[in-house]
Amino acid sequence: MTTRRMMVAAAAVLALGLSACGSDDPETDTGAGGDSEAEGLKVGIKYDQPGLGLKQGSEFTGLDVDVATYVAKELGVEAGDIEFIQAPSAQRETLIETGQVDMVVATYSITDARKEKISFAGPYFIAGQDLLVRSDDTSITGPDTLDGKKLCSVTGSTSAQKVKETVPGVNLQEFGTYSECVAALASGAIDALTTDDTILAGYAAQEQYKGKLKVVGQPFSEERYGIGLKKGDTAQCQKITDAIKKMISDGEWQKIVDKNLGPANYKAGAGNPPTPDACA
Repeated sequence: MTTRRMMVAAAAVLALGLSACGSDDPETDTGAGGDSEAEGLKVGIKYDQPGLGLKQGSEFTGLDVDVATYVAKELGVEAGDIEFIQAPSAQRETLIETGQVDMVVATYSITDARKEKISFAGPYFIAGQDLLVRSDDTSITGPDTLDGKKLCSVTGSTSAQKVKETVPGVNLQEFGTYSECVAALASGAIDALTTDDTILAGYAAQEQYKGKLKVVGQPFSEERYGIGLKKGDTAQCQKITDAIKKMISDGEWQKIVDKNLGPANYKAGAGNPPTPDACA
């Protein structure tokens, strides 16, 4: 009788233990899934823009990188949990639409055409389109002096389209990256490079180009940099917008600008710091 009681008791303990394990597993699985979603953030940036988005080895630097890191922290994601992914101009919408990135922070001008495919939070910075030429070139002083000149820009950028419309006689050459354009400019293969003045200043300040290249200094457009995200995600847009506003109000925006664009003697132009648009 005693032995039988012991067996019953053992069976009860075993059943209780199995029941406890069964109830714990789903909770553990659910929790892990939720945590992994909250922990990581995939952010598209440029890899070849000094002062804005630059990858050197495993290190990422630039204004866009710092803005993305600040925004991510406000979203509850630490810097070490951000995965930076290269986002060339022509691929930015696709990366967002296909879910390869959660957001794009890559000198991404807010335009109506792009808003048909994705949503934007911002702007977080306002730049202007300008020209980069060789330091000894006095023939190019603005877009009106580009007729017949070899001009480089990047496929998929707003800069190339604007120049086509403004200067029909320009010989436009579109490359995959800005660094290719800069190398071609320095070697004499092209006459000028056009894109945002922030990007041009970063290249002109690079050690290998110091004294060889100059920004013309006649901006002829307004480029409103926004953070691209999945179309219609108003909730996420609002969180990012709130983060941008806080970044501006707490002084961190100015620190980021000074740190990344100050070395190129670049001063933020009219409209900065900007007021982010309402999320729609």
